[in-house]
Amino acid sequence: MSDIRFDVVGIGNAIVDVIGRCDEDFLARIGAPKGHMRLVDAGTVGGLYQAMGPAVEISGGSVANTMVGIASFGGRSAFIGKIAQDEFGRIFAHDIRAAGVFFQTAPSDSRIPTARSLILVTPDGERTMNTFLGVSPDLDRGEVDPEVIRSAGIVYLEGYLFDRPEAKEAFRQAAGLAAQAGRKVALSLSDAFCVDRHRAEFRDLIRSSVNILIANESEITSLYQVDAFEEAARLAQSDTPMAVLTRSARGSVIYARGHDPIPIPAVPVDPVIDTTGAGDLYAAGFLYGIASGRNLEVAGRLGSLAAAEVIGILGARPQRKLAALARSHGLV
Repeated sequence: MSDIRFDVVGIGNAIVDVIGRCDEDFLARIGAPKGHMRLVDAGTVGGLYQAMGPAVEISGGSVANTMVGIASFGGRSAFIGKIAQDEFGRIFAHDIRAAGVFFQTAPSDSRIPTARSLILVTPDGERTMNTFLGVSPDLDRGEVDPEVIRSAGIVYLEGYLFDRPEAKEAFRQAAGLAAQAGRKVALSLSDAFCVDRHRAEFRDLIRSSVNILIANESEITSLYQVDAFEEAARLAQSDTPMAVLTRSARGSVIYARGHDPIPIPAVPVDPVIDTTGAGDLYAAGFLYGIASGRNLEVAGRLGSLAAAEVIGILGARPQRKLAALARSHGLV
C-alpha cells in the first residue's frame, strides 16, 4: 500500500541489556529461575550488577531487538518506548537509531531511570534475565503517535508491557488505531511468567484484536494451561487468524486459517553461545517476511535464519547484515 511508511512499528520496553556470563550455582545463590525473566527493584539490580562480573552493555528490550532485526533485513521499522534523560537513555536512543530504526519517543522528565536488564548467560548458552523496568512501563496514550501507527503495515506489541495499567491502555489505543487503518496487529507473549500474570487479559486481547500471535512452547502452553503443545496450538487457532509457535531446536510451526500447519526446521548452530534474543530475531525475520510479501514458509525460514544467527554470538543483536545472510540462502 502506497501510504505505508513503515513495514513494522513495535511498542515495548526500552531497556539497556547488561550481558555477562555465570555458572548455575550463581543463579541458585541469587534465586533467579534459569531461562526466565524476573522483575527486580532498583536495589536488587544494583547489587547484582556489582556481583555479576564483567559485562557488555547494549541497547535492548524484546520488541526493540525485533525492530533492529527488521532494519538489518532492509525493512523499515519504528519503535515506541519510554526512556529517561540519563546515560542509559542516551545509550538506548543512540544505538537504536544507529541501527536504522525510527525512534522519536520523548524522554521522561521524571526522576525514574531508564530500564536495564542484567542478562546472565550460563555455559549452555541459556539466558536468565533480571529486569529493572525503571521508567519503561510508564508508557501511556501520550507516547503512541497515531500517525506512526497508521503508517505501519504491522503493529507489534510486547507482552512484557502488560505489567502496568497505563501501558495496557496504550496497547489498546494502538490496536484500535491499527484496526481503523486496516493494519495488522501482532503480539509477542514474551515470557511464560508474564503469561501467568495476565492470562485472562492476554486471551481477551488475542480474541479481539490480534492478527498474528507469536509465542514459544512454554508461553503457549501456559496461556491455555495445558501440557501438550498440540492442544495449545489447536486452542490458539480458534482465538486468532495466525499463531506462530517456536519450539527451540525443534524449529517452529505456523498455524494460519485456510492453511495446513507449516513446520519450519531450525537452522543448526554449533556452538550455541547465547540464546538471548532468539525469539526476538525469529519474530524479526517472520514479520519482515510477511510485511515484504513473502509466503508463510519463506517468512518462517527467515525467522529461523535470524534466530540461528543471533544464538551463535553474545547478545541479542546480529553482527552482520541479515539482508546479506538471507540472500546467501536464496530467501530474498
